[in-house]
Amino acid sequence: MLLLSIIGIFFIYSAQAFVGGGYWIRQMVWIVLGSGVYFVVSRIDYKFYLENAFWFYAAAVLLLLLIYTPLGVEREGARRWLDFKFMAYQPAEAAKVCSAIMMASILARSEVGTIRQSVWTLSKVFLVTAIPMILIFAQPDLGSCLIIPPTMLALLYVSKLSQRFFLAVFGLVLCLGTLISVDLYKYSGFLEENNLTAHEARGAYQKQSWVPLRDYQRERIMTFIAPEVVDPRGTGSAWNSNQAQQAVGTGGLTGKGWQSGLQARLGYLPRSVAHNDFIFAVLAEEKGFIGGLLVIGLFSLLLANGVRIAGMARDRFGMLLSVGVTVIFIIHVFINIGMTIGLTPITGLPLPFLSYGGSFILSCCILQGIVQSVYRYRRAFS
Repeated sequence: MLLLSIIGIFFIYSAQAFVGGGYWIRQMVWIVLGSGVYFVVSRIDYKFYLENAFWFYAAAVLLLLLIYTPLGVEREGARRWLDFKFMAYQPAEAAKVCSAIMMASILARSEVGTIRQSVWTLSKVFLVTAIPMILIFAQPDLGSCLIIPPTMLALLYVSKLSQRFFLAVFGLVLCLGTLISVDLYKYSGFLEENNLTAHEARGAYQKQSWVPLRDYQRERIMTFIAPEVVDPRGTGSAWNSNQAQQAVGTGGLTGKGWQSGLQARLGYLPRSVAHNDFIFAVLAEEKGFIGGLLVIGLFSLLLANGVRIAGMARDRFGMLLSVGVTVIFIIHVFINIGMTIGLTPITGLPLPFLSYGGSFILSCCILQGIVQSVYRYRRAFS
């Protein structure tokens, strides 16, 4: 965690050095605060989270609802932040933490077997999952919204729920994927019929579609699937992805050297995203394949440790907590690095400990503090 955080500070500095941004200083402050939070959380017996899971969950939902009060702040068409004057906080981060705690507490207290035996438990888990998902999706924040379902499925899987359930989920996902594919096909036809780029048509197609996606979300998916349709010149929605891949590709084996990367330095990789969502592209350009491999190796150690602690936990709740946290980190790491190198669509999910962001740093420290608590108190049970 410390090594990843230090690497993040260096490359946030590099990404913003030529515009005089002080983001790296703020990141240092957040890491210091996050370290304190990590220490406190790791010292609290994790049974405390089991006993108070509902109140943590209720607080997270309340924070999501506060977005629609005067405390809520709208940026670039999305209402995702709360303005507390001294800081802006993103409630979706609290929702990810508290939803994982609540789901783990429900499954730890319940017997799970066949679907028929587990109907009541599944109903509670689905409800706990649906409420924050709907509120986050409405902001809109599709990336954070998509973190919760895989976490739920992972917890149900390690709870040894009937395999028929997962077959049914797989079938449902296929159906949803088919419906979205049809919608995207119609969206593509809409653009061609009206001779519009995706940017020019923003907001027009979503008014006539029954699929609850915003046009900019369709644009991101189509940029991944068929960039020539939504951005034939490569100067619109595909720009960030193209520049990030170019940054990674030109880094070579050892990179161009710290602060010598051209994509962020010259502004081709937009400075608004270089220090957060695309920090891995900056690192890969300046430190090459070896630097990227080092970071992936550090994440692998962190994730393997989460799995190890889940296996060492002395009770079901501790095991579920560790698995939930590890899955959240796996999704963030895979999707963020994947979108940087063109393997996944751009979703705006940051890279743990490297990407700039106070809310996210605190969330990561809290989650890892919970895992450390499971390890620390693993012998507290007879």
